[in-house]
Amino acid sequence: MKKIKNEGELLKEAIRVGSRYFEARGAGAFDNTDHADIRVRAIYLLLVKDKVIQALASQDENVQNMRHKLAIWISKNLPADHQLLQ
Repeated sequence: MKKIKNEGELLKEAIRVGSRYFEARGAGAFDNTDHADIRVRAIYLLLVKDKVIQALASQDENVQNMRHKLAIWISKNLPADHQLLQ
């Protein structure tokens, strides 16, 4: 997959926003000690279940691709003038 500009920062924002969505949806809560990969997987699966994003092909389902998918998701949902999209 093609790397996105500011992908690391976009992923951090996706985890922040996704965590709030996860908790608001009533799916549970994350601890401060939870690894980022656990958060990425949980947020990705919830967004797929809610049909907010399209699922990856089963052979491509790994944490690296999930991180990329979340970065794409947040980049499409940020305002056009957001600093991470510059």
